[in-house]
Amino acid sequence: MLAEQFKTIVSQKLGYDFSPSQQRALDEFVSFFFEGNHESLFLLKGYAGSGKTSLVAAIVNTLVGFEIPVSLLAPTGRAAKVFSGYSGQTALTIHKKIYRQKTERDGVGYFDLGFNPASRALFFVDEASMISLNSPDSTFGSGCLLDDLFSFVYNGRGNRLVLIGDVAQLPPVGTDISPALDADYLRAAYGVDIREVNLTDVLRQAGQSGILYNATLVREMIGMGGCTRLLLKVAQFPDVIRVDGTDLLEELDFCYSRFGIDETMVVCRSNKRANRFNAGIRARILYREEQLTGGDRVMIVKNNYFWGAEHDELDFIANGDIASVIKVGKYKELYGFHFAQVRLQLQEDENELAVWVMLDTLDSEQPALAREDYSRLYHAVEEDYMDIASRKKRQEKIRENEYFNALQIKFAYAVTCHKAQGGQWDAVFIDPGWVEDSAYDDEYWRWLYTAFTRARHRLYLVNFKDEFFMAE
Repeated sequence: MLAEQFKTIVSQKLGYDFSPSQQRALDEFVSFFFEGNHESLFLLKGYAGSGKTSLVAAIVNTLVGFEIPVSLLAPTGRAAKVFSGYSGQTALTIHKKIYRQKTERDGVGYFDLGFNPASRALFFVDEASMISLNSPDSTFGSGCLLDDLFSFVYNGRGNRLVLIGDVAQLPPVGTDISPALDADYLRAAYGVDIREVNLTDVLRQAGQSGILYNATLVREMIGMGGCTRLLLKVAQFPDVIRVDGTDLLEELDFCYSRFGIDETMVVCRSNKRANRFNAGIRARILYREEQLTGGDRVMIVKNNYFWGAEHDELDFIANGDIASVIKVGKYKELYGFHFAQVRLQLQEDENELAVWVMLDTLDSEQPALAREDYSRLYHAVEEDYMDIASRKKRQEKIRENEYFNALQIKFAYAVTCHKAQGGQWDAVFIDPGWVEDSAYDDEYWRWLYTAFTRARHRLYLVNFKDEFFMAE
């Protein structure tokens, strides 16, 4: 029987015995896949250490072996890279897969939902907890990424969707739940039949990891309503290390040497804290005195549709993309803002791009350039073209202006947890900042759990209160 053969091959690819919930997930997936109901969806949820990624990789590669069309997607470029890494197959961002640029207005590209040529394909979406309903960047499709994802997948012939995620992670900004992982919401909103499995068994290998052991302790705080205390356990785990301000720079320097700057990340509670870390790391570890220099690691903090146009495969440079600065050229101060000409390389791409970047966002406490500043820039640039009588032609000139289209960037040695979500690094330092006891609520525990699970091999707890730890 084909279904049993499928299970056998998945088991062989997994390489170890299934946990009870993994076995249940495979049985449910096989029923979902072979029943052929094209109005159905598979929802796979699992906590850190439950074997979710191993099972998904085995299922995906078995489908590929059966020559079933599969498409792997994730909400961000970093999450897509992680998905590619553990599955061994190419993964793209949702935006890159489902949208195509149609128009530009006021220097901003507007993207419509593209045509889905796939037939009888399975679309796997990892890190689905990050998928939002209402996007502040309404230049994409309907403005609701989840709606557009469903439209794209199910408008194809016989396609189906598999959503994968961890309900204990941070939900999208401004929401209390992750709608893409809420079966009741999905049924009501999209009218699909849902097979849902939650992987709850922590695998034996995970019990040997201090990162996963303590992440589980944090996760179990969610829903406790303040009736218990978090008691982390670190003494017997070499991969979890408490560090205070005295040893912090030394440990960061050690991780840069052992794992590399690209595989070391500091996760903070706010942009203000991230800015302080970025400034300290550049000055006291990397000894960089220039405002921006070759070798710097930066994050793009606003979608940009201008600089990627010269590359057919790069429709836009996405908010959250990380890049390395190859070389800094000349600086300019124009329109009341500061710019630098830079050659950089996107971390998820081999392309080198020659661009103008905006320096004003580097140490701003705002996530990106504030709306009023963006408007001020627009009107300042427009002044250069007031000799053009036609407003439409003036707008075309503004759209072509390199400074108006400058990449908005921040340093990326330290980032907020929302920016880190979907990514993983070999070494992660977590700075909780100062938090009132009354703020230890579910939102805080989700933040902390999400931060813990960004680390692959080593987790540093920076200036955590003594009351968070067991007496050992």
